[in-house]
Amino acid sequence: MLTLTSCVANPSYKVTVEGHADERGTPEYNISLGERRANAVKMYLQGKGVSADQISIVSYGKEKPAVLGHDEAAYAKNRRAVLVY
Repeated sequence: MLTLTSCVANPSYKVTVEGHADERGTPEYNISLGERRANAVKMYLQGKGVSADQISIVSYGKEKPAVLGHDEAAYAKNRRAVLVY
């Protein structure tokens, strides 16, 4: 399992931060929101010592929901950032 500590210790390790949004909002807004979410995680990782060169970001907006549904519980689960190693 790749950990924060191993990313700091091994500069060759790469991570992609995926930003996601719920289905509400325009496609443009949700892409922008997902990007802001991914950037917030990137800044957190950099603050913990992971090099910016190791981190890439992508926003999927509402295109890849974690769960299907049209209620607050589903919306909450779809507003997320995912780390892909």
